[in-house]
Amino acid sequence: QVQLVESGGGLVQAGGSLRLSCAASGIIFSINRMGWYRQATGKERELVAVIHITSGNLPNYADSVKGRFTISRDNTKNTVYLQMNSLKPEDTAVYYCTATMSGAIYWGEGTLVTVSS
Repeated sequence: QVQLVESGGGLVQAGGSLRLSCAASGIIFSINRMGWYRQATGKERELVAVIHITSGNLPNYADSVKGRFTISRDNTKNTVYLQMNSLKPEDTAVYYCTATMSGAIYWGEGTLVTVSS
């Protein structure tokens, strides 16, 4: 089992920045990748960014956030970050951290990001 706790959400004006954090605990040594999804009101959940831990491949980003968001990790803290710059009102959503291990996907409870225009 993997437990994920997100933090860092909040209210920010358009053009501003936020950094989300996701702390992982539990059986984490077999995590293959971690990522961030988001879900806006009335919309489907979508992948924002993913970082590949076991393969070492470069991170992947949704087209809508490329050049603005950066996913990274701190192995010493078992934490993954999502640096979000140049935020837009359409980035408003609940952001969820995920961890994939042995084919199973674990989800955090989410953190709300609200971008005002």
